Amino acid sequence: MMRKFLALAFALASAGAQAAPLPAPARAEVDALLTRLQSSGCQFNRNGSWYSGADARTHLLRKLEYLEKKDLIRNAEQFIELGASTSSSSGKPYTVKCGAAAPVESKAWLSAELKAIRAH
Repeated sequence: MMRKFLALAFALASAGAQAAPLPAPARAEVDALLTRLQSSGCQFNRNGSWYSGADARTHLLRKLEYLEKKDLIRNAEQFIELGASTSSSSGKPYTVKCGAAAPVESKAWLSAELKAIRAH
């Protein structure tokens, strides 16, 4: 009986506890990064397949939501590192290809874009 009570108490306490969302300034930076990716005309490679910037944005927003639920990130750099650099399933790095330029790892591309966002 006591076990059931403790299990119920834990479940109720856990249900009320929610992870904090990304702080507003960091969320604005992540949103700006994903908007730049979407509107860049660049392609995004994950696990050997190329996707449009819009598809990449959708995928990365799902990863952002997961990371926020787990309370694993507090800034844009952590989002890039933990969510937007490598595939969670294969461990392979994501890449970005813009025009005829050689593909670059998404971590480098997004980090450069974050630097440009902050410079404005």
